[in-house]
Amino acid sequence: MSEVAVKDNDFLRQFELRIDGKLAKIEYSSQEKKIFLTKLVMPENFEDHFKDDFIESVLHIVEKRNLRVVPTSPEIARFLRKHKEYKDLLPVGIRI
Repeated sequence: MSEVAVKDNDFLRQFELRIDGKLAKIEYSSQEKKIFLTKLVMPENFEDHFKDDFIESVLHIVEKRNLRVVPTSPEIARFLRKHKEYKDLLPVGIRI
């Protein structure tokens, strides 16, 4: 994974990644010890590897905060299905 600089914009409740002046974001809401990743917005012409690196970076932030991930965004759910190494971040009883 390439290192990407992800910023948590707590005010707007979104993780942000700027590349070449363009903004990618993952919107979220949190509740107790869970974070709901609700929407992924990627600028046009962003390469797919940026999307995967972005999601992976956000998951590492979530893991460090000892939160569980509820992926309500289809793209993030798809990523988690492909990358089983992150299944421990899902709350008990949640399968994707």
